[in-house]
Amino acid sequence: MHAPFLLAQLSDLHIKAGGRLSYGVVDTLGALRLAVDRLNALQPRPDALVITGDLVDFGTPEEYATLREMLAELAMPFFVIPGNHDDRTALRAAFADHPYLPAQGTLDWQQDCGPLRLIGLDTHIPGEHGGRLDAAQLAWLDDQLSQAPDQPTLVLLHHPPFPVGIGHMDRIGLDGGAELEAVIRRHPQVERLLCGHLHRLIQRRFGGTLACVCPGVSHQVDLDLREAAPSRFRLEPPGLLLHRWADAALVTHHLPLGNYPGPYPFFAADGQLLD
Repeated sequence: MHAPFLLAQLSDLHIKAGGRLSYGVVDTLGALRLAVDRLNALQPRPDALVITGDLVDFGTPEEYATLREMLAELAMPFFVIPGNHDDRTALRAAFADHPYLPAQGTLDWQQDCGPLRLIGLDTHIPGEHGGRLDAAQLAWLDDQLSQAPDQPTLVLLHHPPFPVGIGHMDRIGLDGGAELEAVIRRHPQVERLLCGHLHRLIQRRFGGTLACVCPGVSHQVDLDLREAAPSRFRLEPPGLLLHRWADAALVTHHLPLGNYPGPYPFFAADGQLLD
């Protein structure tokens, strides 16, 4: 019997150069420090980490330098994909030591990770907040999935490929979601789509599998389901996802980030339930 394999997921770090506050109030670097410390302290510790986009806020080399300094403290390997706040050229330069990233073109990649296969998709459109998967990317994904039909696979993309009812975020969603769903449906080995962008924990059936949207590491998008709701955020508890592969099944846990009381025992030393 193989030991369980643990893959952690962070998303939407929005790091600013030198740790400056985002929107004047959000300490994104401090939030990432909390996440890194939590990941390193977990028992058992995750085997690897994926970060599903919006690594930094404006895509500058200085922001990526601040990010890399913090990620150097991770006690596990990690993999990245770009989001709408990233810059392909600067990201590629900042992570030049990550050989899975292609040297040119879109940052689509595949990588074996323990018993799982990871496929990262680049939905970034320069100068825009919405995302896109074009026909060439979808054909590449279809081919990659066809090459390993029996290997459990996770597909990573920043923009969720479906609307969620938060109007201002749906308006900067993904172009190509229906075409992606058709590809995913042809490949039942896809265990999860792992997404970011929405700064909330959201799940949906998609293409015969499950899509998981990771909460933000720092701020969360305000949950306002009115069509004309304004674009706002809240300093709700941040979180990460922990995907556990064991017994040929993937179980996803949500872990809030922060300092909360506990843990407390349910039972006394003699086995009696505590009052």
